[in-house]
Amino acid sequence: MARIAKLMCIMVLVTLMMTARGEAGQTVLFDTGHGERFMVGEKGPLQLSGLADVIQNAGAEIATVKVPLSEASLAGADALVISGAFQPLTQDEIVAVIRFMQRGGKLAIMLHIAPPLGPLLDRFGITYTNGVIQEHENIIENQPQDFRVNRFGSHQVLEGISNFSLYGAWGLMCYDDRSRSIASTSPKAWVDLRRDKVQTKDETASFSVVCAGDVGKGSFLVFGDDAIFQNKFLDAGNKALAASLAKWLKSGTKAKLTSSAVSI
Repeated sequence: MARIAKLMCIMVLVTLMMTARGEAGQTVLFDTGHGERFMVGEKGPLQLSGLADVIQNAGAEIATVKVPLSEASLAGADALVISGAFQPLTQDEIVAVIRFMQRGGKLAIMLHIAPPLGPLLDRFGITYTNGVIQEHENIIENQPQDFRVNRFGSHQVLEGISNFSLYGAWGLMCYDDRSRSIASTSPKAWVDLRRDKVQTKDETASFSVVCAGDVGKGSFLVFGDDAIFQNKFLDAGNKALAASLAKWLKSGTKAKLTSSAVSI
């Protein structure tokens, strides 16, 4: 009987330790399994260690996932960040990400090259331009592809933000009510669709650079640029946006491994 009682005490202690660890804080998971080259654990100018510091200073834990995205690999995470993916998600991974959000998870996507994430973006009613945006307003150092954005819609991640900077952004288009534009260029911006370096009226528009939407209990943000949070470009505006993003990511709900079916 003494041995059984001792064993039960040990089991209770282990359970309490696991519960405490699971509830210790919010976890933001960074995908590293789709050819990403800019990492939260690296210190170089194009890496994401500065963003990691901002998220950790906000009280969240940072983790990475290199294995395929699945219900199991996303379990325990409150938010998922896919920044600079060079390889597409499989259909099974897309389903897992959708289910992750339906249960309350947050998803942030930053595009380096847009086509690999096209199938996932399509699930959110988002498509993208076939080239990067060139601006005529708020240009940085005479580079039309580098510019500041100050035209915002309503979203908590933009509250208190006066502007942020982009460095080679894809234009985003929200083509149905699954998503909405929350930040955009001036109406003078253009994309060189014909690759002839001549701006025409049909290439000129106000392009979305950040889209947002909800999936079940969770939600997503899509940024048309991944340089926005790289160490080299974390100026005052981008760092303020990173801090706001960290707060938003923390509001996700921790995913739990479950066998229950979820419609998608």
